[in-house]
Amino acid sequence: MRLYCLSGDLAKPCYIITFKGLRIMLDCGLTEQTVLNFLPLPFVQSFKLSNLPNFVPSSDHDPQMDGELKECCGRVFVDSVPEFNLPMDKMLDFSEIDVILISNYLNMLALPYITENTGFKGKVYATEPTLQIGRFFLEELVDYIEVSPKACTARLWKDKLHLLPSPLSEAFRAKKWRTIFSLKDVQGSLSKVTIMGYDEKLDILGAFIATPVSSGYCLGSSNWVLSTAHEKICYVSGSSTLTTHPRPINQSALKHADVLIMTGLTQAPTVNPDTKLGELCMNVALTIRNNGSALIPCYPSGVVYDLFECLTQNLENAGLNNVPMFFISPVADSSLAYSNILAEWLSSAKQNKVYLPDDPFPHAFYLRNSKLKHYNHVFSEGFSKDFRQPCVVFCGHPSLRFGDAVHFIEMWGNNPNNSIIFTEPDFPYLQVLAPFQPLAMKAFYCPIDTSLNYQQANKLIKELKPNVLVIPDAYTKPHPTAPNLFIEQPDKKIITFKCGEIIRLPLKRKLDRIYIASELAQKITAREVAAGVSLSTLTGVLQVKDKVHCIQPCADSIKDEPGTSGSGLNAVAPSKEDVLKNIKYEYGTIDVDALMKRLAQDGFSNIKMDRSGGNLTLQLVNEDTTIKFEDNETHIICGGKPTTRLKLRDTLLKCLQSF
Repeated sequence: MRLYCLSGDLAKPCYIITFKGLRIMLDCGLTEQTVLNFLPLPFVQSFKLSNLPNFVPSSDHDPQMDGELKECCGRVFVDSVPEFNLPMDKMLDFSEIDVILISNYLNMLALPYITENTGFKGKVYATEPTLQIGRFFLEELVDYIEVSPKACTARLWKDKLHLLPSPLSEAFRAKKWRTIFSLKDVQGSLSKVTIMGYDEKLDILGAFIATPVSSGYCLGSSNWVLSTAHEKICYVSGSSTLTTHPRPINQSALKHADVLIMTGLTQAPTVNPDTKLGELCMNVALTIRNNGSALIPCYPSGVVYDLFECLTQNLENAGLNNVPMFFISPVADSSLAYSNILAEWLSSAKQNKVYLPDDPFPHAFYLRNSKLKHYNHVFSEGFSKDFRQPCVVFCGHPSLRFGDAVHFIEMWGNNPNNSIIFTEPDFPYLQVLAPFQPLAMKAFYCPIDTSLNYQQANKLIKELKPNVLVIPDAYTKPHPTAPNLFIEQPDKKIITFKCGEIIRLPLKRKLDRIYIASELAQKITAREVAAGVSLSTLTGVLQVKDKVHCIQPCADSIKDEPGTSGSGLNAVAPSKEDVLKNIKYEYGTIDVDALMKRLAQDGFSNIKMDRSGGNLTLQLVNEDTTIKFEDNETHIICGGKPTTRLKLRDTLLKCLQSF
């Protein structure tokens, strides 16, 4: 088994594991921090942003690059459409991925880049809340950027990174950054997702049984258990042992794994989420008492639900219950409505409210009583009529590079009575505010991240007792802000990895399960050779198809399983005597030239050869068939007639030596 690390963002992971000839992608997170290198996209032209001076390198200046870079308070920004850093696409071709397993909606934002316009033909699996809330995130992202289009795209600066100041000079794979996908790409990628429920078992092409189990982090978030008859692999990403609104983490399903892959630990390990929630409520109340308004940049789902509840109660206790709250997002209406119909994915306390009956989240009550109002944008109908100050505004995007939050910064930034409070830990808040400086409004950093911290992760690992622990290398080193925080498991075998690395995992196939046809099983006569030990000989035809081994009777017809590519074929098996007489043991390597000649002799034409990635692939275009040669395996992937697969198998065997 191998693991490929396609992303260096620990909070937005993307990995691929290969096992039994399958390529399984675990999450497809999108690194959004790259947008901090770009100027914000205001809804209306900003006098300040449009009059920033050009940045000119001290040497090797290219006049064609004039206007691409702007300078603000000692920082240099790209004046162009924001771009995102994708998972690495050169380690493995995305078209060869068989399955994508999504753990939560925050880790699926790169899905359109992977499944659309890449030749991807695999399957994607996620829970229903992950799919629906992921849709809200993707649609909001597209809307925010498309509603404020840029006239041109800057590209020349990427060739001059060595001349630029930090942090642009350290930009990772800048030439691979991509602008946002289209809404059509979003719809296309989400149409490939198959919904699964917690603890539902899924057979992945006969190689694994995949099961999503609750991770306790957010609505519908999952850890994945991949099991065979003899192995167990657990993928733990974005988990929480705290008591919040999602269903609690299922630890029992993760115990005693052969391999435990853990990622997605907290981005704010030195702070307590409850403490920061209290600070947020206090800062909002102080802002309102000073006759100012509070801006809280947020995502359209997740922690924002808890903020509505806690902040409203706190303001009521402080005698500020008449202060209006506004939730502004292109998907605000859908997000608020959907959150109240997810009883089975909620904690028991929230579920009990549904059965009373009552709303699981109090924001439904606030909406009915106009304490909370929602709009698509600041320019939406009715907003200017309802808007009054002081107030509290929840809107996106947390990066402050696009979305309605940019408008409020422009409107409130010069008033020191106003405040902006950051709760999302994805973006360093000082870098977020950089293009708006100098700024008079107060800024508070109250990161609320409920995912596992280092102490909780160490405790969980000890309880799960895996044979091998696989974690990013950064988790084994002291955290930059807290030297005593890191993963330390002296009694465990730990394997670490970095972005761009391919590592071997100590999981080798020793045994596999073989199914015996019922007709053959009925004829077995066991003989006891010792106390409690019985033996029997068995003669049959071993059929290997879609990684499932089955022994069929020699004299009976072999029919392909219903639903497989060979459904409907009747292939008469040879007699027992013929089988025993013609047994051969093949060995050696395939001579490609000899194989090509034999294929031509057998009537196969229009064959394309590819040697990418160190492996040989033959594409039989007319037969819609692919032959893949790997280190110790050869796969015949047949989309046409099943007889073609058998014919190709015989041709391959003729190219090997035998005795």
